[in-house]
Amino acid sequence: MIRRGRVEGWLKRSVDALPAWAEFNGIKFNGIRVGPMPGFEHRGSTVIATRDLDGVNEDALMVIPKDLVLSRQNVEFAAKSDTHLRQVLEAAGVFARTSRGAILIFLLMQATIACPDIKDIGVHTPLTEYIKFLPDELLPTFWTEEEQELLEGTTLRVALRAKMNSLLREFEAFRAATENIAWCAKYWWSEEGGYLDFDDWMRIDAMYRSRALEFPGVGDCMVPGVDMANHASGNFTAAHYESDENGDGVLLLREDRKVARDGEITITYGDDKGACENIFSYGFTESTMVAAKVMFLEIELPDDDPLAPAKRAVNTAAPGFRLYEKNDRIEWESDFVWLIAVNEEDGLDFKVKQTIDGHREIQAFWKQCELDDTSKLRSHLQLEPLWDIYQLRVVVLIQGAIDSRLHRLRTLGEPARTKSVRQGPWELAAQLRSLESDMLEQALIHLEDQKAAIFQSDTVRKYLGLDEESTEGEEEIDFS
Repeated sequence: MIRRGRVEGWLKRSVDALPAWAEFNGIKFNGIRVGPMPGFEHRGSTVIATRDLDGVNEDALMVIPKDLVLSRQNVEFAAKSDTHLRQVLEAAGVFARTSRGAILIFLLMQATIACPDIKDIGVHTPLTEYIKFLPDELLPTFWTEEEQELLEGTTLRVALRAKMNSLLREFEAFRAATENIAWCAKYWWSEEGGYLDFDDWMRIDAMYRSRALEFPGVGDCMVPGVDMANHASGNFTAAHYESDENGDGVLLLREDRKVARDGEITITYGDDKGACENIFSYGFTESTMVAAKVMFLEIELPDDDPLAPAKRAVNTAAPGFRLYEKNDRIEWESDFVWLIAVNEEDGLDFKVKQTIDGHREIQAFWKQCELDDTSKLRSHLQLEPLWDIYQLRVVVLIQGAIDSRLHRLRTLGEPARTKSVRQGPWELAAQLRSLESDMLEQALIHLEDQKAAIFQSDTVRKYLGLDEESTEGEEEIDFS
């Protein structure tokens, strides 16, 4: 369908034709155009002011008819008049009932329809032409293996491996679900004339991932025109998007913003997203970014924990912890680490229960209270007299994980660039390593402060034998 060398041209329509397409399909531009910034043509297309704009006096800069918004609801509506689309959606089952699944399938169908060798499949829509204006994004899923190795030690390396595995499972499941549909077998999967391969699946995923917006009243969707706008966070964001009273998508200049002629109209893709997520989903970091903002570090149950198999069986939380910036400090949060920090002598217990259908499952208990969701364990521990002890254990655990990751980054050193590594991936990898190293160093400082405060607790001092008067005559407890 999108195999390189066969129908590569379907994605390469010049953006110069976009205004005619937009006018024909009812999209209204007010004081803006879509195209490359003068002097910055290498950055690709964006939304540019064609006159001086003042947010106090401006009507909507762009109005997109609701029928052109690519949402799950509109995909389902399109399937009512497109038998082939409906067949694939029904075959895909649960996957097609998610916004991402429905939109990916729709994009795949439009690419199939746009293929010049295929004449008898699907229904042409305005979006069949629109996706030809969308460029390929150089997301990390399209980096070479050598370029991906530059990410070693960063959180993106783990996320990228997980994403590639997930995409491959999706692709194989989609193939299994549709290969018995006659036209799918002929045009997608046959060895003689099949067009669809894993690279194609990665391309439509990248198209969706880099351009999907969470639109008020609609949910996750792609909005023609608005998805051409570049990202800027905080005070650098020029415009915002929403749905109007008719359900149409609109792009509005912020009231406190003025943009001169030939200036860029930016939106935010999410101010709280960290460097890792920006590179992962959009293939860039902001030039003004001086911190990683958010990191998720995986952490494993110790091999010497006798309850480790049972803990893994009942765990319902992501196996790691999240670091994030808040009020100029690095804070952390996790539901998983509390499961590591307590054991049988503390009150954690497991029992095997036989279900009605004859299967056996493990149940977790905290002091005879069933834990149907291990993310609730923290709330139980907070009520315990030894709460400060549990906090101390977790802080020490997180410190160790951060120290280990930071040591690994330092040991790896700066990534070297060879002739086969492109400039873009090399610069992004180097920037991410630097930003994450800085954040880990700051996290260790703030965790040390937190640990010092916990050490002032009477409970901790007594537990560790630091208060001689309160522990006289008592056997000292080994904290480790």
